[in-house]
Amino acid sequence: MTSNSISTELRKLVINRASGRCEYCLIHQDYSIYTHEVDHIIAIKHGGETSSENLALSCLSCNRHKGSDFATIDYITKEIVKLFNPRCQIWDEHFYFEGAKIEVKTQIGQATVRLLQLNLPNRVLQRQVLMNQQKYP
Repeated sequence: MTSNSISTELRKLVINRASGRCEYCLIHQDYSIYTHEVDHIIAIKHGGETSSENLALSCLSCNRHKGSDFATIDYITKEIVKLFNPRCQIWDEHFYFEGAKIEVKTQIGQATVRLLQLNLPNRVLQRQVLMNQQKYP
């Protein structure tokens, strides 16, 4: 399916598969002000399909920062680096927590943290509050 229309059934599958958590920053829907969105990992305009293999659950902040991007330029090497893809990569292989800050293990992790702005002060503070309440990750 190449349409950007996501059926109710497919939307439920994505939400359930992610256990209600943003697949980029791991914030649960219950602790977000805005409803999480179903994100095309590879945007339709780049040839991505509306299929379970190309959809991820994303909080509003991650989705707005990601937009239709699936890669970025590494500031140091000037190479094109793909962003984290939750359908074919494992979160823990690219990221880890240092307190409430999301740190990186790989170039993909670095690109994703920078582009999605995962460590903006307000986002780190929200994670810290939730960690203190044992509600994150």
